[in-house]
Amino acid sequence: MRLSRSLSMLLLGGATIFTAHAQTNFDIIPKPSKITLATGTYAISTHLQVIVSDEFQEATQLLTEHPAIKSLAVEVLKKNKKGPKEGFRIIKAVDADNLSKNAYSIQIDEKGLLLRAWNVPQVINGIYTLVQLGYLQADPSKIAYATIVDEPRFAYRGLHLDVSRHFMPLSFVKKYIDIMAIYKFNNFHWHLTDGAGWRLEIKKYPELTQKAAWRTHTGWKDWWNNGRQYVEKGKPNASGGFYTQEEARELVDYAARKGINVIPEIEMPGHSEEVLAVYPELSCSGKPYGQGEFCIGNEKTFEFLKNVLDEVLTIFPSQYIHIGGDEAEKKHWETCPKDQALMQKEGLKSVDELQSYAIKQMDLYLQSKGRKLIGWDEILQGGLTEGATVMSWRGEDGGIKAANAGHDVIMTPGSHLYFDSYQTDPRTQPEAIGGYLTLDKVYSYDPIPAAIQGDKAKHILGAQANIWTEYVPTTEHLEYMVFPRALALAEVNWTNKDGKSWTDFQRRLQSHYKLLQDLNVNYYRPSFNVAYTATYNAAKNNNKITLTTEQLKTDQIRYTIDSSEPTILSTPYTGPFELSSTGHINAAYFQDSIKIGPTLSFDIDIHRAIGKKVTYNTAWSGYPAQKDSTLTNGIMGGLSYHDGQWQGFTSPIDVVVDMERREEIHLVAMNFMQMIGPGVYMPGEMEVLLSDNGRTFRSVGTIKNDISDKESKLTFKRFELKLDKAQQARYIKIKASNPKKGYLFTDEIIIY
Repeated sequence: MRLSRSLSMLLLGGATIFTAHAQTNFDIIPKPSKITLATGTYAISTHLQVIVSDEFQEATQLLTEHPAIKSLAVEVLKKNKKGPKEGFRIIKAVDADNLSKNAYSIQIDEKGLLLRAWNVPQVINGIYTLVQLGYLQADPSKIAYATIVDEPRFAYRGLHLDVSRHFMPLSFVKKYIDIMAIYKFNNFHWHLTDGAGWRLEIKKYPELTQKAAWRTHTGWKDWWNNGRQYVEKGKPNASGGFYTQEEARELVDYAARKGINVIPEIEMPGHSEEVLAVYPELSCSGKPYGQGEFCIGNEKTFEFLKNVLDEVLTIFPSQYIHIGGDEAEKKHWETCPKDQALMQKEGLKSVDELQSYAIKQMDLYLQSKGRKLIGWDEILQGGLTEGATVMSWRGEDGGIKAANAGHDVIMTPGSHLYFDSYQTDPRTQPEAIGGYLTLDKVYSYDPIPAAIQGDKAKHILGAQANIWTEYVPTTEHLEYMVFPRALALAEVNWTNKDGKSWTDFQRRLQSHYKLLQDLNVNYYRPSFNVAYTATYNAAKNNNKITLTTEQLKTDQIRYTIDSSEPTILSTPYTGPFELSSTGHINAAYFQDSIKIGPTLSFDIDIHRAIGKKVTYNTAWSGYPAQKDSTLTNGIMGGLSYHDGQWQGFTSPIDVVVDMERREEIHLVAMNFMQMIGPGVYMPGEMEVLLSDNGRTFRSVGTIKNDISDKESKLTFKRFELKLDKAQQARYIKIKASNPKKGYLFTDEIIIY
């Protein structure tokens, strides 16, 4: 069957592939609004002649990033002159094109290639679509006839980089910008200052880069656990670095040519230990190493901050300046005479309002300079000035509150957009601070929560992912944490909700691993690990087991239900299956008859406490999971305490299960997890007590913990008490101690 040149469309939301274009790859990320393919192929010349509208001259130079283009010869089209109808053309749109102001269009046919847009940012987006297409083709000089019409869902599309905890060289930051541009990010949030090191030259305050940029240990964790001292540049042990103002301007210009705005972050009033170590007069005590918060009641604090910002503003033309504003420990302000005097003078009722006062002073100062303030959602505490923009990181609540109050918001919730979180089974990964954020979870994020009032949705400017580097010491490790998760965010920010499809994104992503390889990016490779979910069905009294892997083909999984090690001859996984009894399942991924992934091993318990009432003598804290039903709903928790099945406690656990009648009790067990980065520990011990009346209990045994509280990798332990002789009881009490005063997480009380 012959394909017409006016082929109606190929919307890449499905897996449809036309045989005539099998050699053509249009697996673009982020997914364009519309792609229409036609029969025919256009050849891109190695030495390309381009006809461009005058205002697009500079942007056109980005075409040299296309893998097939070695040089450009640019012919500038005079204003008001009608463009030619053939050749490689980048032309300003006209009303007759019916093109949205934020869109670009690309038409490739026998006449050549025509890119149209109204303004430079849209031209840049179109050029990077062409650059990406070049990398995706087997022969980058060949591209199929096609029409692309495309525009972003959100105006703000951001990536963050923390260079305080671990300094990254300018050459790497440029590479980071290069990859951002290919995937149509347009804002780079540069976290330049924090307690671990000041990274920007400020000429008025040379000690910031002479000492506050250098510390005693290369690794943040080693420094954090060994005194947290700073040293003079040039000392043998000095580790750190900074960017000169010339280097920072160089990066700003470099990014701007690629359509990326650089937003600097200068932390205040907290996270400023490094500043106060070298200028202790700006702290409440006047002594170094005593606190991380500026003294708000000290006029010299504002003199310092304004002087710093004056130099920052000469380097960064960004409309937005980020001032941090998060995690200030306010206890010093409560007793500081200067802070208390200021509070009395200004009629401030709390230290929250004192922080708000400081934020407002800096906001007004930035506004006087024609700029806008951005801060983390803590800047909402105590009130916010009219022009400030909020980055919502502690979930979405701060963003919802700010948007509904009429403030602009950029969504950066830790649950979906903190790329320092583990991205697969933490037991197989380099140490991270905690969290669990898979690629599909990033892709599932919608920056506009349902709780945003309809007319306030316009205040959600877009979303940004953050990469904090406490546990990310090298550029290679940073790439591993950011990519390909950043590609999922690129599509979240760009593609309309009704155009998104996880299945299709995952298919297109397979083409981008080669692109990342070509760019020498040390991205996270799709894991061969098998993961599972078990859904308990009370009506059937069985579990539905689903096995998944990051590989596209799940039929390569083999599993057993009798505790035996899976082989190529074991049952192939073809879809969810049901188990009506307790069992031990092993599963692994095979390729060419060889097991190439680790064996997943887990228990399925259909036990006697399922559905029974639990009385909480100590309440859960922060992580309710499924509330009262959590511990006897038959569902085990997964790898993350964010999965809605792990219940969190900050006090010792004391709960009672009512079995409804006296029964023989043979075994009582509970699962716990440990991940000490975010403060999750094993209990010291678990005690089991039995009762017939629910008032007087007798202890029948205690299980001691044998996992070290220094074990930093994610660890699970089943605390299981087997009774030598079955005992009759109606009520089973379980007590678990909390010696570390961190979080205890448990998912199920198992009783046989």
